Amino acid sequence: MASSWAQRTLQLPPRARGAYLITAEVERQLPELRDYRVGVVHLFVQHTSCALALNENFDEDVRLDMSDALDRIVPEDRRGNLYRHDAEGLDDMPAHIKSALIGASLTVPITDGRLNTGTWQGIWYLEFRTSRHSRRVVATIQGEKRT
Repeated sequence: MASSWAQRTLQLPPRARGAYLITAEVERQLPELRDYRVGVVHLFVQHTSCALALNENFDEDVRLDMSDALDRIVPEDRRGNLYRHDAEGLDDMPAHIKSALIGASLTVPITDGRLNTGTWQGIWYLEFRTSRHSRRVVATIQGEKRT
């Protein structure tokens, strides 16, 4: 059977710094997932101050702890001696570093029209800027459609 492709851009609602579970939002904005028997969906966020990840989908404390841990690993520069780039504020360069560490893309398998994540896995959107931003995610689906 021939491989089939689909692509669309998803719009995430404005959010401030934090880690957000967006699995249901991805599924809602990609109803064509149901058409695929087997395949993959590749998600790519078109911004350099946020990231996508696959992680814990049950306990919200994990997302809060992750945000806190990333802030400890890559702190804002309150004294002005850590980073040269601060064009958009103290959180600008730390956001770029966190984005590079976590990554801008994620690939999830599709099985029988559903995302085939593990029992406790969900898709996370991690926003690293203090102010609220709306983000675009390009979703590319490739696979074999149901007959």
